[in-house]
Amino acid sequence: MSNETKMWGGRFTQKTAASVEAFSASIHYDCRLFRQDIAGSIAHATMLARQELITDEERDQIIKGLGEIEAEIEDGSFVFRPELEDIHMNIEKRLSEKIGAAGARLHTARSRNDQVNLDTRLYLREVSQEIIDLITSLQQSFVTLARTYLGHVMPGYTHLQRAQPVLISHHLLAYAEMFGRDKERLVDGLKRINIMPLGSAALAGTGLPIDREYVAELLDFPVVSANSMDTVADRDFIIEFSSSCALIQVHLSRLSEELVLWATEEFNFIELPDSFCTGSSIMPQKKNPDIPELIRGKSGRVVGNLMSLLTLLKGLPMTYNRDLQEDKEPLFDTIDTVSQSLGLMAELIAKTTFNTERLATATSGGGYMTATDLADYLVRQNVPFRQAHSIVGQTVAYCIEQGKDLTDLSLDELQQFSTAINDNVFTVLTVEGSVNSRISTGGTGLARVTTALAKAEQVLGIA
Repeated sequence: MSNETKMWGGRFTQKTAASVEAFSASIHYDCRLFRQDIAGSIAHATMLARQELITDEERDQIIKGLGEIEAEIEDGSFVFRPELEDIHMNIEKRLSEKIGAAGARLHTARSRNDQVNLDTRLYLREVSQEIIDLITSLQQSFVTLARTYLGHVMPGYTHLQRAQPVLISHHLLAYAEMFGRDKERLVDGLKRINIMPLGSAALAGTGLPIDREYVAELLDFPVVSANSMDTVADRDFIIEFSSSCALIQVHLSRLSEELVLWATEEFNFIELPDSFCTGSSIMPQKKNPDIPELIRGKSGRVVGNLMSLLTLLKGLPMTYNRDLQEDKEPLFDTIDTVSQSLGLMAELIAKTTFNTERLATATSGGGYMTATDLADYLVRQNVPFRQAHSIVGQTVAYCIEQGKDLTDLSLDELQQFSTAINDNVFTVLTVEGSVNSRISTGGTGLARVTTALAKAEQVLGIA
């Protein structure tokens, strides 16, 4: 393509080098913005006609032609041309081929600088809601599983050492809370995404009598951007979205790590569905937790995408620079990776089963997990906590020396460490007593978890 036929080629005398065209083209990835680009162009043409910058007939031709182009792209007959660089130029060129001079009027009072900003905002507005819906599905899987195993116990860990007994449901609801915060971040980010940039033009606005507020109304934006220079330079909303997604993927990775551990023979806490695992090419007995491992591994690329975007932006002067073309690939990869990971994890969790007998054994067999309950008991007997802590520490040391658990000790043995201990102590040393004593708000006591579970079911629409 000669520069005379390029949309911007009027002042150039030499043909663009083929290597430059190949290096600078973005159509192979920004083609996914075609619906948003067409929607923005329809709104822009509607506004131009309303402001008498184009005729109603030209507007109708443009809208009809754009509809036909959208159908061509959807049915696969549209030919994307790399020499036209991006989705904007590909669509505009095809429009001019279809409707003639009216197509050349569409770019009146806009630039690709504000056009791409609009397309990306429209796209992220849709994608944010899609990811929010995927998170909701994952939360529903956690809550449904929590209902199934309500009342069953498991070890709770700190430092990957057995710490205190908790309900399985409490652990699962912890993840429902975690991913709930992820949804809140996406919802809040929509406030910064949902700002209409079109009309900022190249960087300084336009001298033509456009109506930005009318375009915002057509595209369902609550506000228009306040400063044209900031608008075309702004990619904060992309970085904020990518940051939220990176945290989602990190949360998925933390969950994956637990699933991988729990599925080992050493833990044997859960059974992952065969349909989400693979075998070994040499060891026929293997059942490998590949999906959690891959989700855990993909957290690196999502976090890396965020770092790429931050690095991309850090040295750019006002306003638009071609560097900003590099925001799309990490953004799109993040969207694809997080969306797939959330969808797979929701299915996996829904089909995971807990080995409740093994969990009960792990909770009661070693680890002195009711030691804190003994300390709390002493506090209720008016023993200062630091003194109670020391007493229980000495008791545990004695248990280790004797090869016993706390529940194996007689009253006489316990009273050698504190005369404040009475025969009612044994109810708090059991796993059931320990769990049900955790009645503070947000605790693992059965009553608290039952209430939390019912609330989660109501919020998530689970009957």
